[in-house]
Order: sequence, then structure tokens, then C-alpha cells
Amino acid sequence: MKPWGDPARRIRLARFAVITAALTAGISCAHIDGDPDPSDPWERMNRGTFRFNEGADRWVIEPVAKGIDFVIPDPAERSIRKFFDNSMIPVHFANALLQFKPMSAVEDLARFVVNTTIGVAGFFDPATHFGLEAHQEDFGQTLGYWGIPSGPYLVLPLLGPSNPRDTVGLVADSAALVYPWFVPFYVSSAIGVGRLLNLRSLALDGVAAERKAALDYYVAVRNAYMSYRENQIRDREEDEADDDDLYYLD
Repeated sequence: MKPWGDPARRIRLARFAVITAALTAGISCAHIDGDPDPSDPWERMNRGTFRFNEGADRWVIEPVAKGIDFVIPDPAERSIRKFFDNSMIPVHFANALLQFKPMSAVEDLARFVVNTTIGVAGFFDPATHFGLEAHQEDFGQTLGYWGIPSGPYLVLPLLGPSNPRDTVGLVADSAALVYPWFVPFYVSSAIGVGRLLNLRSLALDGVAAERKAALDYYVAVRNAYMSYRENQIRDREEDEADDDDLYYLD
């Protein structure tokens, strides 16, 4: 689960790693009491945080998300998501420039102008129909682009999968958002919570299926996050994320 931050973000997780997780879960679990996984030396601590996050999701976030899903139609939820996605475009634009990707930056700027005006503050996405591609650049990717290593896998309380590099990126991207500088902290916090709950309501069926399919959900989430972030940094082409994927938060 991530607060996603997207920036309170980030990331499409478990779907493409479930099969791999099923094959490796037993080996990974053995690392808890034996030698740690080289990519996850903090596994014992991470699993504790992961259990806390799962408890918060099952007992608080998921029930509220189900209520939202019952009250708000899916098209409206998707429009809300598009609004939040649009608010993140200036961050993507800045990071595209920092990664020397001028064409991506130009497309981001054009998308922001079109969706903010014709798209009514971003609730609609006419830019896609005009052929303007969306880009998901964040400061964690920028650090990776410039050769900064990710460091060990790290599960953050409530925020979910990360690593030291992406944690620094999350802080930087959060500071780069415009609206928190013009509204009280409690307002920006409420906006972030609302974004998370809207995303979670769109992902109810997907997350439930992934939890059921994975022999070790912790391993599934970890493998998917690490693979996804590596693909983002290397600009590898991937299938478009489903609208109901909780972990595609950017």
C-alpha cells in the first residue's frame, strides 16, 4: 500500500510478480531466520512494518474505501483520480527536465495546459485524445538516472514499498508540489488522504485478488515494486496499468 505520493506516490505493484513470488516465497521466508536476502537485508523490520500497514488497510482504509465505492460511481472516482494525476504533472515536468528529456517535458507541459483548461481542472483527459502521452517522472527516478543506487528495500509506515533513494525522492517531490504552500497543513493532508482513499476504492477487487493469489504477499509486493522501479528508471516499455491498480499511483 502506498500513500502512494504521488508524489505521494508511486507505483504499480503486485500483479506481474505474483508468479515469481509463488516460486520464491519459500526461499525468501527462510531468509528471515537465516542469511538475509541481499536486496532486503532489513526484511525482519520490513515485515513488521508491512504487517502494520496491512492491518491499517484491512481495518481502516479498506472499509472506508468500500464505503466510498458504494456511494461514488466508478466514472466519478476515475475523474477524481485524473484530477490528482493532473496536479502531479508539474512535478513530472521538472523531473523530465532534470533527466534531460525535453520531449517528455514538453508533452507534460502541454498535457497540463490542455487538461487544466479544456479538461476542467484535470477532471477530464482530452490531452490523451490529442496524442499527448503521459509521463511518470519523479525525483527518485531522477536520482537513479544520475547513477545514485537505490539502497536496500524499505517498507515505510503507511506509505508502503520504498528504498532510501525513493524516500529522498518522495520528500523532494512533496516539497515541489504547489498547493501545500498555499493552504494550511491540515487541508493538504486531507487532500492526500482523499487521494489515497479514492485510489484504494478503485483497487478493491485487484488487491483482494492479488492477496489471494500470492503465497507470500510481502514477497509479491517487494518483487513487483523493485522490478517496476527498475523499469521506470531504464524507461522500459510496459503495458498500461489498469485503472483499478492501486499501485499505479503516479
